[in-house]
Amino acid sequence: MDRTGIFAGDDPFALAASWLAEAGPLEPNDPNAIALATVDAEGLPNVRMVLLKDIEPAAFVFYTNYGSRKGQEIAASGKAAFVLHWKSLRRQIRVRGVTEREEGRAADDYYASRSLKSRLGAWASRQSEPLSSRAALMAEVAKVTVQQGASPTRPPFWGGIRILPLEIEFWADGAFRLHDRFRWSRTGLGDPWEIRRLNP
Repeated sequence: MDRTGIFAGDDPFALAASWLAEAGPLEPNDPNAIALATVDAEGLPNVRMVLLKDIEPAAFVFYTNYGSRKGQEIAASGKAAFVLHWKSLRRQIRVRGVTEREEGRAADDYYASRSLKSRLGAWASRQSEPLSSRAALMAEVAKVTVQQGASPTRPPFWGGIRILPLEIEFWADGAFRLHDRFRWSRTGLGDPWEIRRLNP
């Protein structure tokens, strides 16, 4: 199989990390932005932009309020999908897989690395729930600032979601819309990857 150049390598996570690193200096805003897809109880999809915070040796990680709509939908289904798209590189990566929470040291460390205002905002926001006004939100921020002080701990309802892929597709723009696509897929998390070139 002619997996050379930007598609070369035996580790899809290392390949994804290299593409993200290459996009970093070229994308004007948030090269780690992903369009995250989940489904509700009726199977109706939801998609929104979130920031991918880590590519681990076997997973992709982002952070959220577990009470948010995406948090609830992921908890119910145990599955999620996302796409990373870079217009500057004319490339994208699609991922589908199963999920697990990251509520340990990695979540604590990432939460602690955020600005104080972001940490307090995580406590104040009842993400995805109705809000009467912005003034009400700011009042809640003021309230938690008094309660939590200058060194808030990570809220128990806020943490990481780790996506463990069953499928990863690498796509690059090709001349005459004859794009290059390689899909890495496996039946179970412990199974070996099968790599196939796909028609554009």
